[in-house]
Amino acid sequence: MKKLLIVVCLFALAISSLTATGVKEVKSNEVTVPSVVRTNIGSEPDSLDPWKSAATDTEAIFHNVFEGLMLYDTNGKMIPGLAESVVISPDGLTYTFKLRKNVLFHNDKPFSSADVLYTYNNLTGMSGEKAVSSKFALIKNINAPDAYTFVITLLEPSAAFLSLTSISIVPEGYINQAEHPVGTGPYRFVEYTPGQRIVLERNDAYYDTNRMPKVKRAEIYIMTDESAIVSALQSGQLDFASITAEDAKQLSSDYTIYNSPQNMVQIFALNNEDPIFSDVRVRQAVNYALNKQDVIDGVFGGYATKLDSNFSPVMGMYYNDTLSGYYKHDLAKAKQLLVEAGYPNGFKMTITVPSNYQSHIDTAQIFAQQLAAIGIKATIQPVEWATWLDQVYAKAQYQSTIIGLTGKLDPDSVLGRYTTTYPRNFFKFSNARFDELIAKAKVETNDASRISMYKECQKILTENAAAVYVCDPNLTVAARKDLKGYVFYPVGFMDLSKLYFEE
Repeated sequence: MKKLLIVVCLFALAISSLTATGVKEVKSNEVTVPSVVRTNIGSEPDSLDPWKSAATDTEAIFHNVFEGLMLYDTNGKMIPGLAESVVISPDGLTYTFKLRKNVLFHNDKPFSSADVLYTYNNLTGMSGEKAVSSKFALIKNINAPDAYTFVITLLEPSAAFLSLTSISIVPEGYINQAEHPVGTGPYRFVEYTPGQRIVLERNDAYYDTNRMPKVKRAEIYIMTDESAIVSALQSGQLDFASITAEDAKQLSSDYTIYNSPQNMVQIFALNNEDPIFSDVRVRQAVNYALNKQDVIDGVFGGYATKLDSNFSPVMGMYYNDTLSGYYKHDLAKAKQLLVEAGYPNGFKMTITVPSNYQSHIDTAQIFAQQLAAIGIKATIQPVEWATWLDQVYAKAQYQSTIIGLTGKLDPDSVLGRYTTTYPRNFFKFSNARFDELIAKAKVETNDASRISMYKECQKILTENAAAVYVCDPNLTVAARKDLKGYVFYPVGFMDLSKLYFEE
């Protein structure tokens, strides 16, 4: 209770300048518009620099600040961004982007092909420095023939490449993104106070009038305590927030509840290079020992979709539905596999969990109880988010972990995480056939063939028990009734530009 009171008091201080309803109203072109919308995220930004950030919460917020050559809609379809059009050559190697004119960065620098050239020189390593991302290694050449044309030539055709061009474009020569991010999006960065909040304000010079935000200011508070989030909603200190399914039942009469699958895979990752989990029989035993429905019901209130691969059904035609129920709950089978692997009495293991995600901690507790039934004694080790990113995600120094993997726009961005050479393959999964399929699918332009390859990749992951694929938790959001315009995307994106207060 003391913790909750402290959190609420901090919020009261932070919003003391607001009206009793939490919204000041100002006149703009004779139209009354609210001045602020307030919400929360569950983790600290891992970096304000868009090229260095990998955290879902961070990307969800900063997609409002940064834009790529291409953007995506609520169905995941690629749409024009800073490029108003793109022409792809018949051989699939050359992409010619026509850039928008009259676009300003948030520091008032005019946008041109020089900024795109600077961005892609850094992404590819063609600047002479280390490449920002290995994903752009397939680029052979880039050039800017004029101020509003940018051309990319690939080493080989890539069906996934266009989705990569949603990566953030930054101003030429600007190197202070980690302290003060500068993009072209509908919101501009104002401030970040560690442990407290991020503040954005409307970019009044934004080029797309159809996407011009109606709300002038957005305040995103960093909150992890579920009871404190509900309390902040009820007291008017937050206007909308992600909540649990159980809290949704409590709030449904007074708030608008939005609920949707989010193309996220909650995964119980087993380090495939660990001396114990290097044996596929042990990984399979763990899969057979776990009852995922207990997590869906106990942690997510039934609002989740059970999974058997690293794809959610939201991925549509790419999803391999033949894997459903591949590991049915079977303790006898699990015990037999442990005997075959040389662990007739089980073993001890550690589940490392980021402490800021209560749902993953709760899942770990359920799984620890279930694993005890086959002699596996699991110790849960909560760690700070920054520690998890460094030790688990970046360095793979862990035995097992539970985390949510954000969905991507293209299957390669999801399944490519498991290739042997992928720098952040923290699963340490390695399979020659899998690597071969991923390489072929990247250059395959026939949709049916590409779909078949990705479905086989999912089968390989499941058969080899690369991990335990738990569920796609629904994203449940509660919003005050006069706040409208909340929409879901198949990737992490909290689109603040669509929000408005009903008068």
